[in-house]
Amino acid sequence: MAIILGANRYGKAEVRVVRLTRHGDTHELLDLSVTTQLSGDFAATHLTGANAHVIPTDTQKNTVFALSKLHGAMEPEAFGLVLARHFLASFSHVSCAEVRLEQFPWQRIMCAGRPHPRAFQRDGSSVRTALVRVTRAGSGFTAEVSSGLEGLVVLKTSDSEFTGFSKDQFTTLAEARDRIMATEVSARWRHGATDAASLDATDWATSHATALDSLLSTYAEHYSLSLQQTLHEMGRATLERLPGLTAIKLSLPNKHHFVVDLSPFGMPNDNEVFFAGDRPYGLIEAVIARDDVSAVPDPWPAW
Repeated sequence: MAIILGANRYGKAEVRVVRLTRHGDTHELLDLSVTTQLSGDFAATHLTGANAHVIPTDTQKNTVFALSKLHGAMEPEAFGLVLARHFLASFSHVSCAEVRLEQFPWQRIMCAGRPHPRAFQRDGSSVRTALVRVTRAGSGFTAEVSSGLEGLVVLKTSDSEFTGFSKDQFTTLAEARDRIMATEVSARWRHGATDAASLDATDWATSHATALDSLLSTYAEHYSLSLQQTLHEMGRATLERLPGLTAIKLSLPNKHHFVVDLSPFGMPNDNEVFFAGDRPYGLIEAVIARDDVSAVPDPWPAW
């Protein structure tokens, strides 16, 4: 039986690039982590150590910095497209370039009630993400773009219950008709456009803001019978508001809050004092897709 080289790729991981844009005395700050991954004709370096086709990962790192200088501050999706297209246009033996981006948000420090033009504080509410994959197709390129977010911690103190679940000899969980429901949202939504003209015309900032608003408002306003149901409603509402999306993938860990038993102290506890559990925790995940997408193949990779 022969032993062969399978699928392979390589790149530079987590290049931190901070792009400062000056508008006179007012400065704008863009803070990104960028990972590049290249696929193509790289068999020789694996099989024989011949490196003629290897684009050093240090070169890839330098490319991130140089293109940030040349193109200025851009939305993560747009910058990912610039980088991926550059590698395919510059190296004919590269068949696919994937760029993963994280944007770390900063807010202006308030001084005397006014935002300071050059001083910032890190906003830890969530991290914006994007994934761009550009593939050579004949004489041109085709692209897949996904946007998303990580680390969005949310909590609602009511309008959530969990009852009627399966029970067996190992079940100790009591039914809850009024509970705290908390989670840390990880989401990625896939854009339907693949051609350059449509992608370049996309308002990525508005699209992301709309998706975020949809996820948050649905979570807050939906009366939840289970975290699974809330996940589905969040995904469905986002697809309804953004017709250019084909699917959304959501991962919601259940951040449990347990009512503390105060009876040993002679005290009642009417859902007022809770213990916030760390682990283990429930993990709810699903892909919500449009009905014109007959199947979402292998949904769990980071598309």
